[in-house]
Amino acid sequence: MIHLLQADTLTRETFWLIGPIGEAVFYYLAAVALLVFGALAYRRFARYAHGSEDPFARLDELGTRIVRAAKIVGSNEQQFNRDFVGGLMHAFIFWGFLTLFIGTTILAIDMDIYQKITAAFGTKQSFFEGAFYLSYSLVMDAMGLLFVVGLAVALYRRYITRNERLWDRHTGFEDAYLVWMLFLLGVGGYLVEGIRILGTGFPAFETVSFVGWFVADVFELAGMTEAMARSVYPVAWWSHAILAFVFIASIPLGKPFHMISSFANVVTRDEKAGVRLPRVPDDASPDEIGASDIDDFSWKQLLDHDACTKCGRCSSVCPAKASGRPLDPRNVILDLKQYRMDRDAGRTEEMPIIADGGTSVIDSETMDSCMACMACMDACPVDIEHVTQFTEMNRRLTESGQMKETVQEAMMNVFQNGNTFGDPERKRPDWVDDLDFEVPDAREQAVDYLWYVGDYPSYDERNQQIAKSLATLFHHADVSYGILYDDEQNDGNDIRRVGEEGLYEMLVEDNVALFEDCEFDHLVCTDPHSYNTFKNEYPEFGWNEDNEVEVSHYTQVVQELVPALGLIGTELDYTVTYHDPCHLGRFNDEYEAPRSLVRETGCELHEMPRNRANSFCCGGGGGGLWMDLEEETKPSEERLREALEDTDAGSAVEKFVVACPMCMTMYEDGRKTGGFEEEIEIVGLSELLAEAVTASGSTVTASDAGASSATPADD
Repeated sequence: MIHLLQADTLTRETFWLIGPIGEAVFYYLAAVALLVFGALAYRRFARYAHGSEDPFARLDELGTRIVRAAKIVGSNEQQFNRDFVGGLMHAFIFWGFLTLFIGTTILAIDMDIYQKITAAFGTKQSFFEGAFYLSYSLVMDAMGLLFVVGLAVALYRRYITRNERLWDRHTGFEDAYLVWMLFLLGVGGYLVEGIRILGTGFPAFETVSFVGWFVADVFELAGMTEAMARSVYPVAWWSHAILAFVFIASIPLGKPFHMISSFANVVTRDEKAGVRLPRVPDDASPDEIGASDIDDFSWKQLLDHDACTKCGRCSSVCPAKASGRPLDPRNVILDLKQYRMDRDAGRTEEMPIIADGGTSVIDSETMDSCMACMACMDACPVDIEHVTQFTEMNRRLTESGQMKETVQEAMMNVFQNGNTFGDPERKRPDWVDDLDFEVPDAREQAVDYLWYVGDYPSYDERNQQIAKSLATLFHHADVSYGILYDDEQNDGNDIRRVGEEGLYEMLVEDNVALFEDCEFDHLVCTDPHSYNTFKNEYPEFGWNEDNEVEVSHYTQVVQELVPALGLIGTELDYTVTYHDPCHLGRFNDEYEAPRSLVRETGCELHEMPRNRANSFCCGGGGGGLWMDLEEETKPSEERLREALEDTDAGSAVEKFVVACPMCMTMYEDGRKTGGFEEEIEIVGLSELLAEAVTASGSTVTASDAGASSATPADD
């Protein structure tokens, strides 16, 4: 009779062989599991309220944020970054799990809402039959199979090939619990389905449940009869149900919570995180600056800690970790999380968040190691904002007088002389004396382009060649430009990132006053670090809030001047590779302008294996230029090795092209210490362009090229 009923109606009995009492127990356990889940999840989210207020808007335009987060999470686009197999694996798990959840919800709607409503009106009906049931069964079996396959790949990568980035000191029971529980739930569902199909005599329409049908065939081949299947089914069904309830109730207790916290983290992300840093409140006392207690972190930063999935993607791309410095961005986030949980549970005593030696959650050497390159944030699939938290800890070190001596010296140089070298301000424009043309003074005349030269191109002998070559390009293009001569001061980008917020704000005030005394339309920077802070951070302090002044890196400006420079793209015949500076590429998404200019010179460009957003930091950011840290291999040396061994051209690469003065300094040093002096030359992009302009043998004026050389006063 059961077989005939199912064949006639094309459906299945949800509580087959469970009975009314079993059904009541099921609903009771489901309610308990959901109540436990709700209470624990509420406690988890309520904990964030103990954190400080976040300085940036996180919940504005909430609808737009949720839609955008749904797209990011639903497409799994960030999981595919740098790891296609991992992305595919996660997509299978995510979409399989989501489909099974939706399928369970549909079944509950039919049984607990639709059937009861129709029964109240006299005729109990169900939409869980016929064509709907067949479609439902096919989709659930197909997506469930992807779910199990994805989890099998996860288990293989974790336990068979032992993917290195998945294992560290924070790897533990909760990691195994998540993946094994999901795998057992996925496989268990098919076992229950297979036993049901066998126990109901293989109804022909159940072939749409192709995985369950295959399992039923295997059971039958193994000797299980229909009667045996009917006897075993309740045990299998209850085992699967109880396992599901335990998992649901336990989600807020450990790693499974990332399924909720990660989505919340993507919803509340700041798209400019790290690119611009949060300000210190005006009324903050020295003891309140930086993170000294776990609740000094904002509620969003506490959410960051809980969103971490321990995937190790941030660790695998961190140049500090790769060089042997004592920094693993994942462990910093997880150390903070573990300390919070242990302190809340009374398992540990209160201690400083960061200190130089002694007992603290994070050691100062760890934060000194950070290059502020943002590779960790770019690689993170759940938008954890590492750099902003690292900055908060650096600020605490600074305010408590625990800054490295060499960094303190650089800060004092800036405070006294306006530059990190400590040289007199009057020497800043000395490099112009070697040119055979005049460099205009933007303090004395209106210009189209105010050129902010920067510390290294002004004072460092090697980088002065960058300044001279760029001046040559502006001169050849006959553009209206000028510099600030000895009034120019350090921009403050890296000073801010080592935690010296007070000095940074002083520089902002001085530089803004200087800019406002000049008449210009366009601010152009030699250094991507200057470009970043002028463009993204100075507006937070009231300058250029409405973008009335265009801020550019020199490569973006020179790209527009190519017609005026007379380049024909065939002058030079070098085999080169190009290094993407972090502050130009990863921070500000400028990848094409430098490459376009390299091609304009006629050079044969070969890409580095790690390029664009995946570029590997030179080691100079975040104050790295002012520190002498122990390293197994300098990032600059590793990068040069990569250029000569891993590019398509290999050892045929003649020139390593950079577009950042800090990169120039780091790579010239790495060239010496790494023994690459005879193998490769470090060259600034502006130097390459100036050589190409000279090689072209023509000086094309702006008027010849159809470009305007008028100053704002002429307009």
